[in-house]
Amino acid sequence: MNQQHSTERQRAPRNRTLTCTKEEIESFAPQLIEEPVSLSVQEIEGRVIHGDTFAVLPTLPSGFVDLLVIDPPYNLSKNYNGHLFKEKEKGDYSKWFGSLVLKAKAILKPDATVYICSDWKTSVLIAPLLEKYFYVHNRITWEREKGRGAKSNWKNNTEDIWFCSNAKDYYFDVDAVKLKRKVIAPYRVNGKPKDWDEEEGGNYRLTHPSNIWSDISIPFWSMPENTDHPTQKPEKLIAKLILASTKEGDFVFDPFLGSGTTAVVAKKLHRRFSGIEQNLEYCCWALKRLRLADSDHEVQGYADGVFWERNSLSDQPKQKAPTGSVENLSLFDV
Repeated sequence: MNQQHSTERQRAPRNRTLTCTKEEIESFAPQLIEEPVSLSVQEIEGRVIHGDTFAVLPTLPSGFVDLLVIDPPYNLSKNYNGHLFKEKEKGDYSKWFGSLVLKAKAILKPDATVYICSDWKTSVLIAPLLEKYFYVHNRITWEREKGRGAKSNWKNNTEDIWFCSNAKDYYFDVDAVKLKRKVIAPYRVNGKPKDWDEEEGGNYRLTHPSNIWSDISIPFWSMPENTDHPTQKPEKLIAKLILASTKEGDFVFDPFLGSGTTAVVAKKLHRRFSGIEQNLEYCCWALKRLRLADSDHEVQGYADGVFWERNSLSDQPKQKAPTGSVENLSLFDV
């Protein structure tokens, strides 16, 4: 198939969408690992593998992944920059996904955590397989507000993330993923705030995370993390998964890396990482984003060790985040 490079599009002057020129693609391509025969964990760490996931997974070492983030093609027809995934019959998609799970399961540590992205239709197909091969702990639903809606149906603006583990016991750090919310009706006891804090920028409460995420914005043209990938996940979303389910130095792996979000966030949060992507241009976007992450450690909407409610961080006084946190002093509070 002929691929229409995103660099050929005419963009508005303030559009910050990340692209690669033809020269950049030629420069980045040699840095990729082409479908490996057999490589060690040390050889793939911090690298992007260019190839087909089903062919690459069996060549990887066994039992090295602490966190597996799977964002596969959902069961619908979509063009991924020239790679067309066609909607399958329900049984055929289940077989396809089951084969993927079996291959991916081999690279997991015994106590590894797995997150699987899906839409509601695909969730119906994969849920029985997840129950078969993993311990299923929850289904996160996040608001993916995009699109103009449907004329004869409710607008579909949510996606699922299945939270699973390879064993009954698993790592989860709830304190690392608390959400900072504005307190609309502050309650006091003896004149003192109850379960909330008075701050210069307003009244706030730290809340435990739920399985409904309404504080996520998908990347758009004025955000520096944005690419032309049709199903790009936000860095803020992936940061929640990584912080909740890994410690610094753990290994994060993404077999459908796309434009590199999982790898980029893992790097920003000091985790080891690798991933597989079949599209060459997407691989190069990922490498460019990883290079930019050397000097830019920000994750939108995450600062001072907490996730901020949407449209609240921009109200805060500009100050340097404590050592070890990821500060966000961006104009785009998402």
